[in-house]
Amino acid sequence: MTDPEHRSPPAASQGRVFLSLFSALRPHVATDRNLPSRLQQLLAREKRFGSRDRRLYRELLYTALRHLPWIDARLALSPDDAVRAAAWLASDTPATQAFRAHWTAGWPDTPSAVADKARHLGADPAALIPSWFAGHCPAALTPPVLDALHARAPLWIRLQTDDPAPVLAEFAARNWSVRPAPGFPSALEVLTEADLTTTDAYARGLIEIQDLGSQLLLGQLTSPPAGHWLDACAGAGGKTLQLARLIGTSGRVDAHDIRASALDELGSRAARARIANIRILSSPPAGIYDGVLIDAPCSGTGTWRRAPHLKWCTTPETIAGAAALQRDLLRRYAPLVRPGGLLVYATCSLSHHENDDIISAFLASHPGFALAAPARTLLPSDYNTDGYFVAVLTSAR
Repeated sequence: MTDPEHRSPPAASQGRVFLSLFSALRPHVATDRNLPSRLQQLLAREKRFGSRDRRLYRELLYTALRHLPWIDARLALSPDDAVRAAAWLASDTPATQAFRAHWTAGWPDTPSAVADKARHLGADPAALIPSWFAGHCPAALTPPVLDALHARAPLWIRLQTDDPAPVLAEFAARNWSVRPAPGFPSALEVLTEADLTTTDAYARGLIEIQDLGSQLLLGQLTSPPAGHWLDACAGAGGKTLQLARLIGTSGRVDAHDIRASALDELGSRAARARIANIRILSSPPAGIYDGVLIDAPCSGTGTWRRAPHLKWCTTPETIAGAAALQRDLLRRYAPLVRPGGLLVYATCSLSHHENDDIISAFLASHPGFALAAPARTLLPSDYNTDGYFVAVLTSAR
């Protein structure tokens, strides 16, 4: 990298660091579904990095993972080619601006369409999606879904207050720009790089970091939920908190998950938000509920823009295993829905094997349930979100 180093030593040195970090991660990409933690540990070990350095290298590494076949191909030509391609494909942020300006000098502005990026790099757009996935979600290989899956994931929050004024005032004081989702005013897209966990709004539980697509799942209910609900796979509880607010103080949400640590986090989040109508279950749920939410563990193929490493360590066998678990969860929790109650099934997958196929098989074997409305796949390009699936079913009276 002699020529770039001569012209701009800081950017050249950063290029070498990026390649070193990428080299450390590359052997684990196809096997480690927890690669973001490995990446975080890698950055944390480098005490010389400031916050801006970490933001730069995180953006470059996620960009490289998102476009892995292209970066591998450029690396085979020369290290400089790989760094230049990663810089050109990376988002233009305060942390990346100087780096991108140096490495992409003389190159055109980066287009938004994958096909146009591929044309400039002499690359194959189809290489960015595993070939086997075409049969699971054909839309993923075509624009605009392909373009959305290879754009940086936006930052969405959900207002957890009826008075957004203190939140908006604090953000304005920090020069953070936001915009509400059309037709969904409690969802705000944060347009500025921001550490939301440092805000008073976060400390007081006035906001939760939650993708808009995740928020829209409960928005598929035709009327506000009420009564006694079960969140059967609550995890850390983003949807649990949202459901509890929708139900209000006249109802309650029981939260269950096999991961105790996730439920501990849910308890902390509920306390921070002063939401008191959530009961965390330490044992498997029993009894009858007005509604049951199954936010099922899945392959995560809908999150590929946010977790691009999952493209390369997810296989058809991964999806088959997830589908088996999803069928079991429906069999286990459907009997807990009262006659006339609701069963909400959701995933963050784009594979029909985890979505429509699961619901079709369930309905065929459970004639007492019916779809309350057509099941829906939220594609990443629909609302600039992750990808999701949701089906709302009713139990016969």
